[in-house]
Amino acid sequence: MTVLDEPRPAVPAERPPFLLAGQMLAILGAVLLCFVAQLALIGAVKHERDQDRAFTDFRYQLANATAPVAALTEDGRLLETGTPVAILEIPRLRMREVVGEGTSARSLKSGPGHLRNTPLPGQAGTSVLLGRKAAYGGPFGRIHELRTGDAIVLTTGQGEHRYMVQGVRRAGDPERQPPDAGSGRLTLITADGPHFLPTDVLRVDARLTSEVVATSGAVPAFAVPDSERLMVGDRSALVPIVIWALALSVAALAVVYVRQRVGRWHAWVIGVPLLGTVGVTFADQAAALLPNLL
Repeated sequence: MTVLDEPRPAVPAERPPFLLAGQMLAILGAVLLCFVAQLALIGAVKHERDQDRAFTDFRYQLANATAPVAALTEDGRLLETGTPVAILEIPRLRMREVVGEGTSARSLKSGPGHLRNTPLPGQAGTSVLLGRKAAYGGPFGRIHELRTGDAIVLTTGQGEHRYMVQGVRRAGDPERQPPDAGSGRLTLITADGPHFLPTDVLRVDARLTSEVVATSGAVPAFAVPDSERLMVGDRSALVPIVIWALALSVAALAVVYVRQRVGRWHAWVIGVPLLGTVGVTFADQAAALLPNLL
């Protein structure tokens, strides 16, 4: 037998199960990247877009004296979640944000929210505003930099209201005494700790220095949904999450099928826009399950 007649070593056959597993893991990695991009980048763009729309709407309401001055409508129902109720300005931080009604994880994607069972800014009592620290623009990401004496200005349907910062409180710090009868206070609340890894909550208290305005339409504490309390997610997002998870699974299987039956480049051309769109939408829905102050 000559050298040419010697049998050649067999080429190992392609292993479809392992190839399929590798492709699915690559798609899973892409979805995780979509989740990170949604929280840090795309969410910030969404926040700015929603703020521009809210500012335009609220400015129109102020000009026509139709801006809400209570947490309840004229027929006694809760204001719709996300309804603009105030414009928050903090000169030290060069920040201007439209405040919406409600504090669920969904509503705080668009900007700070007003806790329903507290008076609106400018009214007697303690008004409470919640905002995200890092995700979706992180509008309250720098409120820990505020110092005693800094100014905070809020504009509502009852006019302009000025506050003076009293200090920053973290977990374990003593509670402040409630404001005197007929006086007002503002408390800003966000997450404390590293970005995207909250450990507790941080509060900034400010005293109302302008004239107190009339209070109306008080909302009892039990009227606040569980999804609008501190550091909780929004369970109402579970249904859309399941729907988009199914859509993502179907899209992933379709891309894998194209890769195996047609070719790699066809799968890239089809898969990148398809999986990118579905993955970002799925990530946006899933983010609602995370703590609302994240």
